[in-house]
Amino acid sequence: MPELKRIGILTGGGDSAGINACIRAIVRRAAKEGLEVWGFRDGWRGPIDDEAVLLSLDSVSGILPQGGTILGTSRTNPFRKVQKGGKTVWEPTEKVDRILHTLAKREVQVLIPIGGDDTLGVAWRLFEQHGVKVVGIPQTIDNDVAGTDYSLGFHSALSVVTEALDRLHTTAQSHHRVFIVEVMGRDAGWIAVLGGIAGGGDVILVPEEAFSVDEVLERIQERYARGRTFSIVVVAEGARPVELGGKPVAQEGKVDSFGHIQLGGVGYWLADRLRERGLECRVVVLGHLQRGGIATSFDRLLATRFGVAAVEFALQGKFGVMVGLRGHDIVAIPLGEALSQSPKPVDPVFLKLARAIGVR
Repeated sequence: MPELKRIGILTGGGDSAGINACIRAIVRRAAKEGLEVWGFRDGWRGPIDDEAVLLSLDSVSGILPQGGTILGTSRTNPFRKVQKGGKTVWEPTEKVDRILHTLAKREVQVLIPIGGDDTLGVAWRLFEQHGVKVVGIPQTIDNDVAGTDYSLGFHSALSVVTEALDRLHTTAQSHHRVFIVEVMGRDAGWIAVLGGIAGGGDVILVPEEAFSVDEVLERIQERYARGRTFSIVVVAEGARPVELGGKPVAQEGKVDSFGHIQLGGVGYWLADRLRERGLECRVVVLGHLQRGGIATSFDRLLATRFGVAAVEFALQGKFGVMVGLRGHDIVAIPLGEALSQSPKPVDPVFLKLARAIGVR
């Protein structure tokens, strides 16, 4: 590979607090090596439409604590899903050619995509099929990218959920009600479990384990029997009621460019079932509040480590990898390995912890 002179960055998928801190770290580390950094706008749409901005030390000054992403994001997918020989495969569209043309035109030698398994999946296919030199950074509040203990943005989202549960406790207790708090988590219940434990949830429902309404009712009635007049139920959006055949509650007809059916509504579905059984319920859907706001100290530090490592891996010629955190160490994980094990389910140690303190 010729001497590295120019790096590209893009941020794809759902945003989270910590992305800007990561962009800042990449630019600052690259500047020490005299490297030029181009930021592509709105995820994969940026290189497709050749929309980019030159990032400098001045342009990233002051963005360390900011949530969101100064580059914008989208769920653009330059590949299409098709069935071949009974298998699902991703075929390149003409948008892939446009990405390759943009990278060549701008002489971007290494691309650093920041995102979840969809964004990183596109990066992996570009590397494998088209030779694009990529170094991925895992960023998703769901924390479901395999190969890394934590993804960028998860800790900040967890803090939002914990604070929301703290606030709801006083209202639930005052009004003697059941509060159902729906949090994000399509395939994995990391936010629900860790947020539920930290915020004192009484029932935690996750995609990893199907639940029944009767089980939830039984847990609430156990609390009533002990003199507790309220309950907090934390439910991940992808939680699967057995009454629906173990499938999540989905928004009919809504599918994104990566083939994901839009989920949402399990909180209201559960509330209706509990009301039928005589309980007074209220529903709080935290939704995009979990994504926004100021990044926590943990995410700022993680973002800085991830950004610096991505540039250093590029300088070392390590491509087709993802930056990851294992224990206290930052490591390079083959993207193919990480993606083959994603989405990463909740570590059973946390489910065991919840049960140990009497939470379903």
